[in-house]
This record gives sequence, structure tokens and C-alpha cells, in this order.
Amino acid sequence: MDAPTTTSADNGISGEDSGWFTPHQSKAAAPQPEPAAPQPEAAIPQPADHQRETPKPEASRPEAPKRSAHAPSPDAQLIQRTMAEIGPIADKVTSYFYALLFVHHPHLRGLFPASMDTQRDRLLKALLTAAEHIDNKQVLVSYLQYLGRGHRKYGTSAEHYPAVGEALLGALSHYATDSWNAETEAAWVRTYTTISQVMIDAAAEDEQKAPPWWYAEVVSHDQRTSDIAVVTVRPDQPYPFLAGQYTTLETPWWPRIWRHYSFASAPRADGLLSFHVRAVPAGWVSNALVHRARPGDTLRLGPPAGTMTVDHSTENGMLCLGGGTGIAPIKALIEDVAEHGERRPVEVFYGARSDHDLYDIDTMLRLQQSHSWLAVRPVVDRHRQHVQLPDAVREYGPWNEYDAYLSGPPGMIRNGIDALLGVGIPSERIRHDEFEELIAAAR
Repeated sequence: MDAPTTTSADNGISGEDSGWFTPHQSKAAAPQPEPAAPQPEAAIPQPADHQRETPKPEASRPEAPKRSAHAPSPDAQLIQRTMAEIGPIADKVTSYFYALLFVHHPHLRGLFPASMDTQRDRLLKALLTAAEHIDNKQVLVSYLQYLGRGHRKYGTSAEHYPAVGEALLGALSHYATDSWNAETEAAWVRTYTTISQVMIDAAAEDEQKAPPWWYAEVVSHDQRTSDIAVVTVRPDQPYPFLAGQYTTLETPWWPRIWRHYSFASAPRADGLLSFHVRAVPAGWVSNALVHRARPGDTLRLGPPAGTMTVDHSTENGMLCLGGGTGIAPIKALIEDVAEHGERRPVEVFYGARSDHDLYDIDTMLRLQQSHSWLAVRPVVDRHRQHVQLPDAVREYGPWNEYDAYLSGPPGMIRNGIDALLGVGIPSERIRHDEFEELIAAAR
């Protein structure tokens, strides 16, 4: 997420003995009742085009929220009514939310990027998505813990959460006039108190063992195509991670704007980290990394995250689908299997729109020559016949004894999941890390 973001779930923590949105152990004073709200459009100008970058998939961070199969709780029902009412006017709610936050708490403006064009709806969207899935305790608590750890790099602290809670309720109560009442407000207070407490606790625990960010010097910049580069960096201190995980990067040219990128290799003895970056239209960070970064430049890294990692406790085969730069974490997974001396079958489908986009095919074929248990199959839509990775997967198999790994554009992830379920791979054996798209559309 770019700039402080929040998300949600009920982990059983109550808000007793706390003021409005004041998490346990927080020293922040309980805020006063909502003051008269400023006009949002005047306080925060409407941004230009909302730009977003989609470097890598997140398969779940840890996994995209799914609705509970059980009847929603009373709080969840009230929250869903609010969500249904504000859905058609989300832009207005967003503008009003930030107007309240920055006018009443101007010191928080410095935690966000100088230009809100890239951030505008991320924080509120994350809050609302989390609240909407409050009953999905197992997934959302893990997700909130991830967010709490990650938000340390923004300078977020426990005393900031009450201010965000005030702005959230102020915006919702202003626009959800039909569904808003004392009971609904109490449900949102309980929900946000839980959200903030999970994040605060996770951040406090992480503070005891890891820095909020790492500095990393660019040591090589390999321009593979006109819009794809492999960027290798050296962190200023040990950076522990697992093959298949991802991190966030910030460049010196766009302060406080972070983007997700997967590690392109398993942990190396020399401590170097590599990333495959495609420059996307209007992508500030991706274009800076591809076209501007050079050896000697210093980046910042957030903490590692993600669950698309190898389960070394099983002998199941691995079915890997990598589209575009999504091949980077797939390569890391292969290296991880090789380093563990395993000989489980690994089947890789490498998707691209053209031969030009198979920028790392030589590396993948060399790995195939080195390991008899590895098969690499390029899938290219050369004649625009809409040939896709899921279609190719259906032609092979059977896959009932395989765990699946997906990495690529959001559409490929969604179609891939459907295809894999269709060929008999259960959902608990399908791993992906599509951070923003699936979360915010569920996320």
C-alpha cells in the first residue's frame, strides 16, 4: 500500500476501557465528538488521473478475504448496509474523509506522498474492505498484522489511529444518512477499535526484532527490454526473507510512494536482492526503477511479506504459472527447491503476449537443463488468438498431486484460480500473492 493504509477484522479484542478509537495501551487522548466538518472538495482538490502500478501479483497477502459461509454477525450486517449506501458515492466519501483527516490533524499530512494522486483512495478503501469482512477472522487478522508491520515504514504510530477513526466515522455519518444511527455508529467503533489494535500490536512486536525499513544500494541495473529491467541491490544490513515473498520499494525521486515487487531469487550467500521491474504507463516508481535508477543509487525496502512459499514438508509436485514479470518469484521458488536438494516435479508455464516479453526465457531454460525434475513451457499468444496460461494448463496434467503457484497480472491470477479449481486442485493448495487487486476488490 502506498502511504498509511488500514484494514480489518474481528480477532476478539474488545474496545472496553478505551475512548473513541483509542486502542489499548495507546497514550492518545480520547477524541471529542465530531466537530463541524469542512467542505471536502475545498479542502482537498480532486486529483488528476488515479495512477496505479501493478508490478507483481500479490497473491494474498496472505490471501484475499473470502466472505464467511455463516450468517453475518449483527455488526457485519450494519457495516454492510453502510457500505451499500456509500458505494455509489465513494469518490465523495473519500474526499470528505481526507478533508477531515488533514484539516483536523494537519500534522498527519506529512505521512502521505506530496501528491495525493497516487494515494487518494487507498487508505479509506483498505479500511472499508477490512470492515466489510469483519467476520472472516482468520484471514483478516493475518492481513492486519501484515499491515501493522508494514506501516512502520510510513512513520505510523499508535497515537495516529484515533485521528483516522474520527475521520472515518465523520465521512460515513455525513454520507450514509439513511442507514446511520447510534447502533451503526457503535458497530463501526467496535470494528475500527479491533482493526487498530491488531495493527498496533503487530507493529509493537515487529519493532523488537526488525527495523521499519532497510536502505539498499543499487549494485547493477540490467535493461532486458525497453520497458523491463532487473534491478539488484545490496541492503545495508541483513534482510531475512523466503523465496516467493515480496517487499515494497521506495525510490529517492518519489518519497513516501511505495510499490510491491517480488524477490527474483532465493536468499543468496552474498545478501544481494534482485527485482524484475516493468515500467507501466504513469507508473512513477516503476519508470524510475527502469529508466532512471543506476548503480550507486539508494532505495528503501519495506519488510518482506507473502505466503507464496515452498512447503518443504510435502512431496507434492509444483505447478507454477508465471505471466510477464510474474516469472520472477517463480524462478526464486525453483532455486529454493534446488537448494533443498529436492527432486519433486516442478512444471512451469511461462506466459507472455509475444516472444519479446519472454525476457527471462534463457534463464529458465538453463535451469531446466540443470534439473531433470523441472519442465518449462513458454505460452505465447503470437497471433492474438487469446491463448492464455489457464488454457495451456488444461492441456496437460493430471494435477491432483500438485500444489499450484500463480504470479502475474490480476486478470491472469483470477482466471488461473478458476482453471486450477476446474482441474481438481483444491483452493487450499493454490498459492498466490496478489496484494492490491484481489484484496481491494473483495478488495
